[in-house]
Amino acid sequence: MGQYKIGDAIKQFLNQSRIKGDIQALQIEELWEKIMGKTISRYTENLKIINRTLFITTNVAPLKQELMYQKEKIKLRVNEALGEKLIDEVVIK
Repeated sequence: MGQYKIGDAIKQFLNQSRIKGDIQALQIEELWEKIMGKTISRYTENLKIINRTLFITTNVAPLKQELMYQKEKIKLRVNEALGEKLIDEVVIK
């Protein structure tokens, strides 16, 4: 039986588990205001990651339209903030 550092063991577990996307979404939620600003943060909700796709929900039509144009920028900012390429696509709902 090999020895692991606790951090490495946790990372390995998360990489193999179904809760990985939920934990990543929580990380993004914590950084969301810093990444996108207060106004966008206030009017977006339900950030989810499913199969490397970030789903963003908003009920504000003009904001939804603006976010549609910024998908690539959002993807780059989120990946940069998390320090690794976790998001391949952004979907605005």
